[in-house]
Amino acid sequence: MNYDLLRGLHIIAVIAWMAGMLYLPRLFAYHAKATAGSEMDATFQTMERKLYRIIMNPAMVAALILGLCLIWVRGGGTMAGLLAFISLPWMIVKLLGVVFLIWWHHFLGTARKRFAAGTNSRSERFWRATNELPFLAAVVMVLAVTIEFHL
Repeated sequence: MNYDLLRGLHIIAVIAWMAGMLYLPRLFAYHAKATAGSEMDATFQTMERKLYRIIMNPAMVAALILGLCLIWVRGGGTMAGLLAFISLPWMIVKLLGVVFLIWWHHFLGTARKRFAAGTNSRSERFWRATNELPFLAAVVMVLAVTIEFHL
């Protein structure tokens, strides 16, 4: 497959995934103020469930699969090339960012289940304070990939 097409599809998947990871905590901030069992609580639960399952999960899977394909191509299609490529300092930073985003995605999924069960213990303030964590990770990752620094 064409490298530029893979890269473009990867970027589109990452944009969708990031949009969800930035929006879901915002929904949680508003949801934290809703009374459990109320109509507003039910509305937020529906919005959060659909965002997580229909947008975020497929976007994450697509971003990861396409990212792995890009790594394979950039590594020359060999195991030795792949290992050399993923050991570059900037790629290590990018991969650490990916690990963080996967963890954050699952953290949000667990929080969504707590809201649905009526057992959320985190405040509106917590969700507002952590809302930008994926964006900060994305800044570091994008700069690592575009600069391709070497130590």
